[in-house]
Amino acid sequence: MAKSRDEIFQEVQEVLVDALGVDDNEVKAEATLMGDLGAESIDFLDIVFRLEKAFDIKIPREELFPAESLMNNPEFVSNGKMTEKGLAELRDKVPHTDLSGFEDDPDINKLGDLFTVNAIINYVETKLNAA
Repeated sequence: MAKSRDEIFQEVQEVLVDALGVDDNEVKAEATLMGDLGAESIDFLDIVFRLEKAFDIKIPREELFPAESLMNNPEFVSNGKMTEKGLAELRDKVPHTDLSGFEDDPDINKLGDLFTVNAIINYVETKLNAA
């Protein structure tokens, strides 16, 4: 049986509470993992592992959080900003993420703000519907 968006949110919320040690009332759809919930890069591996287990899905490396491969490519980043080619690659890699604000000012220091609870919910929803 397919899960509703609310059910997916509740499970994602549980994963993030367990992985990050935050209170469930802090895990809102618009919350950013790094800025609002205090996630560090090492936490992303734990989050992916826990999401795979909770939803019985496989999440290929960098499919949910593709920052490393983008940041280390000079075609994608120039002078601290994501290039047009980098933005196109980002759009392709994270269709589950709202890039509208980032596209206006593609400062790579703001890349972490793209990783939101809502982006995870969108990703999981897409994965579950594809199964």
